[in-house]
Amino acid sequence: MIFPALIDELEDAITHGTAERRAAILHKITDIFLAGSAGYSNNQIELFDSVFVRLAEAIESSARAVLADRLATNSRAPSMISRRLASDDAPNVAIPMLRHSQQLDEKTLVAVARTKPQQHLLALSLRSSIGEEVTDVLIERGERPVVLSTANNPRARFSDTGFKTLVERSEDDDELATSVGLRRDIPRRHFLRLLVRASHAVRVKLEAANLAMPGTIEHAVSEVAGMILDQTGDDARNFNAARAHVEALRSAGRLSEGDLAAFAAAGQFEKTTVTFAVLCNLPIEAVERAMGQDRAETILIMAKAGGISWPTAKAILRMRAGSRGISPGEIEQSHEIFLRLKPAIARKVIEFQSKRPQGARFHRPNA
Repeated sequence: MIFPALIDELEDAITHGTAERRAAILHKITDIFLAGSAGYSNNQIELFDSVFVRLAEAIESSARAVLADRLATNSRAPSMISRRLASDDAPNVAIPMLRHSQQLDEKTLVAVARTKPQQHLLALSLRSSIGEEVTDVLIERGERPVVLSTANNPRARFSDTGFKTLVERSEDDDELATSVGLRRDIPRRHFLRLLVRASHAVRVKLEAANLAMPGTIEHAVSEVAGMILDQTGDDARNFNAARAHVEALRSAGRLSEGDLAAFAAAGQFEKTTVTFAVLCNLPIEAVERAMGQDRAETILIMAKAGGISWPTAKAILRMRAGSRGISPGEIEQSHEIFLRLKPAIARKVIEFQSKRPQGARFHRPNA
C-alpha cells in the first residue's frame, strides 16, 4: 500500500518539490499500485485514485503521458484518473487510455468524441469495442482517416443512422465504400443503397469477397427504388390539368422527350411529372415522390430505364431543386451515377413497378 512516509513525501513534493521530484514520486506510487493491484480492495483502489488525481494536477504533460501508458492496459486502473487522462488535451496523454483502457464509461467516450481533436477520435476508433453512441459521433464528426478506421473496426457497432451516414460518406470514396460493404453487420437496405452508388471497381471487390453475391447487384437498383417509391408523402398535388394536356399531346402523337425537357426548363412541375411518368411507364405518384426526395438516384434510375437522355434528366434535376439551386458538384456527381447505370439494370425498376396494383398506375391512353 501507500506508506505514510511516502504520503508525506508526496505532499512535500507537490508543495515544494521540482517537476523531477514529483515525477519520481509518481513513478514509485505507480510501481506500488501495479505490483499489487490484483489483490487490492475497492477502498484501496479508491485511495490510489485520489492520490493519482492529486498528482496529475501537479505534474507535467510528459509525466502524465508516462502514467497513462502504465495504467492504460491495467484491468483495475482507478476510474477517476482513467477518465481524467483520457480527457486530457495532450494527445500523448489521452491516446493510450482512449485506445486501451476498459475503465472508461460510455459518457466519457462520447464526450471525448464530441469535443476533442482528430487524434483523439482516431484513438477511439481503434478500441477493441465501440458502442453505437460513440460511432455515431465518430463518423459524423471525424475526418476521413477516423471514419475509415471506424468502418474497418470489426468490433465497432453502428446504429441505423450510423450506417446511413457511412453509406453517404462512402460515396466517391472507393476504399471506404469497400470497407463498409464488407461489414458483416451492415443491414441489407443500407448495403443495397451502397451498391447503387458504388463504382464498378467497388462492386467487383465486393463480389470477389462474397461468392454468394451474384445477382445481388443486378437486383439492388430495383429493390432500392422500390423502397424509395413505396414511401408515401403527405402533400398531394392536383395533376388533372397537366394530365389532360399531356394526354392530348399523346393522343395526337406529338408527345416526346423534347416536351419533357421544355416543361422542366420552364419549371412546370405537374406537366413535367406527368410527362415523365408517361414516357417511363410509371405511376404519377411514384414520380412525384421521387421528385420530392433529397437525393437524385431515383430520378436517374427512372430516366435511364425510360431511355431519357442526360440533358433532359439534368433539366429535371434543376427543376426539382427549385430556389435551392443545384451545385456543379451535384450535377457532376449525378452525371457519373447516370453514366454508371446500365439500362438493363435500370429497367428492373420498371419490372418492379409492373407488379404493383394496376389501380396505382398511370395508364397511357390508346392512340
